[in-house]
Amino acid sequence: MTTVPSSIFRLRKHADYQRVYKASRKQFAKQMSYFFSLRPLLGPDGTPLRDIPVGSPRVGLTVGKVMGKAVDRNRIKRRMREAVRKNLSTLNTPVDVILHPRRSVIDLDLPTLEREVASVFRSIQRSLQQREKLEKQPVTASPSH
Repeated sequence: MTTVPSSIFRLRKHADYQRVYKASRKQFAKQMSYFFSLRPLLGPDGTPLRDIPVGSPRVGLTVGKVMGKAVDRNRIKRRMREAVRKNLSTLNTPVDVILHPRRSVIDLDLPTLEREVASVFRSIQRSLQQREKLEKQPVTASPSH
């Protein structure tokens, strides 16, 4: 069995972040806010996206300077990446997610943080499934008067 590098599941490009911000609304959890958007199969130029497994999610983190000094921000990012890594299997759709943790994440114990990330991922998955269900329903014409 070959292991897939975790870097494939990271959102890296500024354009991808901007696309997710534009395509979604800010959602809130206890310890973080988040954005998510279904990923298109083709890039803006019409070519397939490279190096990304088709059905896999990608996750990006934003930890701004408001969160403290570089040491604190890096600790938050390390903790968040570990929590994401353990819960990534919850998402099984080609979705791009941006997590924006609150400063309180630095003091959370890791199991609590992992539960929070798992909860966010489950709610994203539910939301995408509901959206998919709505899109599959046949459109019935309303009677005109």
